[in-house]
Amino acid sequence: MLLSMTGFGQGESGDGHTQIVAEVRSVNSRFLDIVTRLPRSLSGFENDVKDLVRQKISRGRINVFVSLQSGDLNDLGVQIDYEVARGYKNMLTNLKEKLDLQGEVRLEHLLTFSEIFSTPNEENGNEQLWGFAKTAILQAIDEMNQMKTQEGGNLTLDLLQRLEKMTGHIDAIESISRQQIPAEFLALKSRINEILQGPDVDRSRLEMEIAMLADRLDVTEECVRFRSHIQLFYDMVNSSELVGRRLNFLLQEMNREANTIGAKANHADISHRVVFIKEEIERLREQVQNIE
Repeated sequence: MLLSMTGFGQGESGDGHTQIVAEVRSVNSRFLDIVTRLPRSLSGFENDVKDLVRQKISRGRINVFVSLQSGDLNDLGVQIDYEVARGYKNMLTNLKEKLDLQGEVRLEHLLTFSEIFSTPNEENGNEQLWGFAKTAILQAIDEMNQMKTQEGGNLTLDLLQRLEKMTGHIDAIESISRQQIPAEFLALKSRINEILQGPDVDRSRLEMEIAMLADRLDVTEECVRFRSHIQLFYDMVNSSELVGRRLNFLLQEMNREANTIGAKANHADISHRVVFIKEEIERLREQVQNIE
């Protein structure tokens, strides 16, 4: 089953005095990129948060937001630096006046500055907070992975439909190519007779003409390889492994075979079908960018 790289999850943990809420979001990325936003009291646990993510996720840009929603500040050992808070209030008031902005400086504006809080009892209080945060983060990651699995199922259906379309085009191309060969050989025979009527027969030129046309006529090898790529794509889609990068590489191989078929084509319908195949490959490529 494929996993999407897009998802969201939320988790909560705490006791009667403290409540930690964690939100985890994931979006597309070639590699695993983890961004955290933690309360000041948990800033020392940033690496631990990233380790939790690495254990569950292998690819994507992951944003982890942890907030302290409620609690008794005295029990937590959190203190407010009123001088710093007053300084930020004055700074925001001056900024508002200088830029001629509307509205008043409110509490929620000051709360965005973590420097107004201090935690003198960091070691004991923060360990307890980290226990709550760890539980909340794991819950959020699990919920996000459920969403990624569901979205991965939708992606799978779309990918399989596009593979079926490409298989139909490849079957048609191979059939057209087989039907085209007799007519091409008649043209080749006529060309050979024309050369033989000349006073001096250039055998090397004749052999080159035959070899070039024979190579141009047959796209069977390319069609066989293309079907092999499609089958491998099916196998990867149904695999339990994380295959996003490998699927992208396989699409490059499919595109290479399609280009070769198009270069050999001497038939309008084959050329058109190659265009359709390349369109489907491009749509598949867009979808695969969202697969972990």
